[in-house]
Amino acid sequence: MSREPGPTMFPGPESMRPTIRGTNGLVVAGHPLAAQAASEVLAQGGNAVDAGVAAGLVLAVVHGDMCSLGGIAPMLVAEPEPFRVWSVAGVGRWSATVSIDSYRRRHGASVEAGCGPTVVPAAIAAYCNALERFGTWSFAAVVEPARKFAADGFVVDAVVAAGLRVFGRDFSQWSSSTEVFWPQNRPPEVGEVLRQPALADVLAELSAATSAKEARRCFYEGRIASAMVEFVTAEGGFLTKEDLASFDAEIELAPSRRYRGQLVATTPAWSQGPMLGQILALLERGNSAQLAHNGVDYLHLLAEAVKLAAADREAFYGGADAPIDWLLSDERADELFTRFDPDTALPNLSTIRPEQLGTTHFTVIDATGRVCTASPSDTANMAPVVPDLGFIVSPRGVQSRLDPNHCAAIGPRTRPRVTPMAAIAHADDGTITALACPGADVIVQAILQVALNIWDFGLTPQAAVEAPRICSLAFPASFAPHAEIERQLCVESRILESTRRDLERRGHRVQDWAAFEFDAGSVSVVQHHPDRTLSAGADPRRAAYAAGR
Repeated sequence: MSREPGPTMFPGPESMRPTIRGTNGLVVAGHPLAAQAASEVLAQGGNAVDAGVAAGLVLAVVHGDMCSLGGIAPMLVAEPEPFRVWSVAGVGRWSATVSIDSYRRRHGASVEAGCGPTVVPAAIAAYCNALERFGTWSFAAVVEPARKFAADGFVVDAVVAAGLRVFGRDFSQWSSSTEVFWPQNRPPEVGEVLRQPALADVLAELSAATSAKEARRCFYEGRIASAMVEFVTAEGGFLTKEDLASFDAEIELAPSRRYRGQLVATTPAWSQGPMLGQILALLERGNSAQLAHNGVDYLHLLAEAVKLAAADREAFYGGADAPIDWLLSDERADELFTRFDPDTALPNLSTIRPEQLGTTHFTVIDATGRVCTASPSDTANMAPVVPDLGFIVSPRGVQSRLDPNHCAAIGPRTRPRVTPMAAIAHADDGTITALACPGADVIVQAILQVALNIWDFGLTPQAAVEAPRICSLAFPASFAPHAEIERQLCVESRILESTRRDLERRGHRVQDWAAFEFDAGSVSVVQHHPDRTLSAGADPRRAAYAAGR
């Protein structure tokens, strides 16, 4: 070399982590071990669905603070040619025996953590149905990494250790949960090995099935089902063997809406997924792509669009009866946009802060452009572990309402309207983008901002997930007590101080978030480009990790 490298010879990094690129397949998952397991499936010839199901099963073991084998897993699967996006309804239903009156008699006037709000666990049905319909590997093959981590143990990292410590403040009331997650009667420390023998036995039982269909039957009709029913009913929940045996995770075409050359599909209105399409329609009317990225006009428009779409979520979302075509129509977008004031934030009511709960995620894309993405959930502090099984049974009914006139009311065999969702978009140039995220009411907002960072402002996937975010809390929260916060807008500190003060002058009640705030979500994004190369970004706010080649 003729001279030493100077400070101007090489450009600085565009992001803290590099955007991962490849041609064979890429995965982003909420824990590095899940990303590694899915990457190995891709490397051995499995497709995106094979790898995605493997990732979801591993997450249920190594990220048990944030999701459960007996929890939910709202899922999308995209087929590339012709491009179609399918929703897999990985959200359970209330028992056929439940009603608002029977719930009130047993549990009073609020829906709280425990076995009371149990719904049929849906993750296994979603994984089995997706594998049977779209996968190429056997269930026994994709479950093996998870079984090994449960039986042999895994090394606890800082994120999982923190999750089990924080959630343990609640689950320590349940001895069965303490025995699984705090085996030494204290939170596990970073570097310790956590083994889950009861969960390993369940996974071994499922892996002995001859097909995904048989694995599903083993879970919903055999010993495992009997143990779930016996435990849940003894703890005051509503669950029968018939509820389990009759359950299915339906596969249907996902709802979609166009946005500036993108066909954007999401999970249906049993989730908050269609909010994304509604928000995008409002942003299009406000010409958001022409505004300065993360400037005051852009962030004000974004916050108000979220607020308006959330009002529709509160009024209409919940199961098969939601008027989804109308909600995603130009007519509805035009009507909502008339309420937007470019200078003043819309008002809200009460002032208590809702709880932000956890979820995790995976997003996988293979060389053909097939995609599998999901947001597995049901955190360790939401219900007690079934001692003989090593997992909790989905308490996702906590997002249902006791108001019989509410669109998300408790009812026999109804689905709760849940916050976990995913999105897949197909651009006019052929680019496929898939996104998922944890974070309750933050989820749709974080996915939205990452997508806009890529589509409208040209950021790479990794730079897009690292960019600072905002989050509106000025609408009814999805978890009890379903509070609104007066014009509350959370803003990460990397957004300019002058911008935050300008937002306050427009009427937003700005709450300063730290840089890379945990509550701002953790977005996974993968892309399949027209030249058949792949790229991926993993959010550093939590333990998300990208892998592949």
